[in-house]
Amino acid sequence: MTPKTLLITGASGEVAHGLITHFAERSNARVIALDLHPPEKELEAKCFQFFTGDVLDYSILQNIAATYDLDAVYHLAAVLSTKAERQPALAHRVNVDGTLNLLELAISQGRQQGRDIKFLYPSSIAIYGLPDLATKHKAGRIQEREWLEPHTMYGINKLYGENLGRYYANYYRQLDAQTRAGGVDFRGVRFPGLISATTVPTGGTSDYAPEMLHHAAQNQPYACFVREDTRIPFMTMQDGIKALLKLEAAPRARLSRLVYNIGAFNPSAGEVHVLIKRAIPDVRVTFEPDVRRQGIVDSWPLDVDDSAARADWGWAPDYDLRRAFEEYLIPAVVRRYRG
Repeated sequence: MTPKTLLITGASGEVAHGLITHFAERSNARVIALDLHPPEKELEAKCFQFFTGDVLDYSILQNIAATYDLDAVYHLAAVLSTKAERQPALAHRVNVDGTLNLLELAISQGRQQGRDIKFLYPSSIAIYGLPDLATKHKAGRIQEREWLEPHTMYGINKLYGENLGRYYANYYRQLDAQTRAGGVDFRGVRFPGLISATTVPTGGTSDYAPEMLHHAAQNQPYACFVREDTRIPFMTMQDGIKALLKLEAAPRARLSRLVYNIGAFNPSAGEVHVLIKRAIPDVRVTFEPDVRRQGIVDSWPLDVDDSAARADWGWAPDYDLRRAFEEYLIPAVVRRYRG
């Protein structure tokens, strides 16, 4: 059986690590990886080939296209929310122009091979923008077509990336006199806040939950930058990786849309504190909201309606709130610092 050839951008990130490890354990897949930074040796060993470079460098993408016939692209490279607010022009270049470059690569591969190339795209709940808390609470679980008015550069970039994917999947060069076989099979998921036990949070807008846990495990006080009643959806990193794999494997005929909400649990910041306190009684947390970051989090939904993903491709998270913290996050983070 000829192995599938997969391109994974942003290969040094944790979602990519999980995907590369998954594929390395299977003989029917070979990974072509791309990241701005040179890889760790352990990661590089799991890849068929690793390219060090920028998604804005089209010459690297042309080199990949000339060397390999791709079956799927997992486009994970991005400037994330907090950095995107500090450097919006850079975020636009990477998140929009980089996505356009990868879609151009995928469409050229599709036309060359005469078949559709799968394009997996991680979007975000940052694409939603609710105007105030009253509206947020009244709206409840948000469906995919509601409140698409993002307040951040990252959210704007991700929403535009979804629309680029829709264009390349359904309308690419629609005025051509003749249609050609082969195109882009675009599939996106809107991730909630992702929480991992293996990486240290880096100050992201939804990182108050993992930051609280990491400080507690180190016996350090933590000033939480959102209110105690702040509530948004979260998910473990493992479930995020699982979602991409399940969506990639789903038959196209079963998919009713190109982009899906996925959810798992949506605790308040105070409920996260309570869960951590049960396991680490001496945890010291104060709630000291930062007005600007609080405003961004308040524009994101209380929860998302992921019924379409559950119906179309069998989405179901492995970790609910209690299992995520009690069986996975708390034990792993405590071991990290306390042995």
